[in-house]
Amino acid sequence: MLPDQSRLQLTPDLKICRILNGMWQVSGGHGCINSRAAIAQMFDYVDAGFTTWDLANHYGAAEDFIGEFRQQWQAERGEAALSQVQALTKWVPHPGRMTRQIVEESINLSRRRMQTETLDLLQFHWWDYRDRSYLDALLHLQDLQQEGKIRHLALTNFDTDHLQIVLDCGIQIVSNQVQFSLIDRRPLVQMAQFCQQHDIKLLAYGTLCGGLLSDRYLNQPEPSANQLSTASQRKYKKMIDAWGDWNLLQSLLNVLHSIAQKHQVSIANVAIRWVLDQPAVAGAIVGARLSIAEHLRDNARVFDLQLDEADRAEIEVVLGKSRDLFAAIGDCGDEYRHPTPLTSG
Repeated sequence: MLPDQSRLQLTPDLKICRILNGMWQVSGGHGCINSRAAIAQMFDYVDAGFTTWDLANHYGAAEDFIGEFRQQWQAERGEAALSQVQALTKWVPHPGRMTRQIVEESINLSRRRMQTETLDLLQFHWWDYRDRSYLDALLHLQDLQQEGKIRHLALTNFDTDHLQIVLDCGIQIVSNQVQFSLIDRRPLVQMAQFCQQHDIKLLAYGTLCGGLLSDRYLNQPEPSANQLSTASQRKYKKMIDAWGDWNLLQSLLNVLHSIAQKHQVSIANVAIRWVLDQPAVAGAIVGARLSIAEHLRDNARVFDLQLDEADRAEIEVVLGKSRDLFAAIGDCGDEYRHPTPLTSG
């Protein structure tokens, strides 16, 4: 099992693992998933201490996997054991009129798929801020929270200005999920400080850039588009290109490798630890390629790793040579609303 420092009290009634199991990988574009093997592997994750799952209503069968897992887990371990598992889902509607009926039907669907009366955490995403119906949706979600269908409300990919608007409407938000890595440090410009001031936590995704921040790519030639085998790799290669270039990435990987050798860990461990050490960050989401691959033992080493000032200084030297993504793209989530979007996720 993982040490105590692997867990964080996100709210008084919700404790999470600081490395969350990301389920975007079951939505397609990451390899063929064997559903039976995937559910069996979910047992391995939870038994190892990785008890927190991050998913969404549009991540393929992710919510169904959680529902089936919960059913099997309860049958094997007992109903009380369900409290050991946290499932943080998202609702990502198309912009448009948001009535109580539309919102409630969508939440009820997630509840049915996940086989739970109450969603642990509902993370809300909105594509187009010009359509202010997102505030109607959040107010309806707040009503459903009061009725016990949602335990906590959160956001995903909201920028600082619109997070402020949500708070000004009296809507209580516990977290905001944003892209955050050694490559994408935009949350440090405004978002992290704002969240600290308002007791909101950050959940970081893209921490390993689809695996490009790992030993596998150290001293390797730049991959062609055809060699990028997953949707994650294709997405984050674009972000790396906006940040710098492949040569600069190799400089970063070599520094991370040196630090990893010093601490007897992996490059991925160093990259995750750096994010977890940043202000307001509650957890880092690491993709779980269920039934295809797993890195449980390697990921567990993150919680015994402590970066020192010399480590951070070495990293900063390389990062100081990169482009300013905040200037190029904008605040957190603006890559989804950019005139030429850098992502289709």
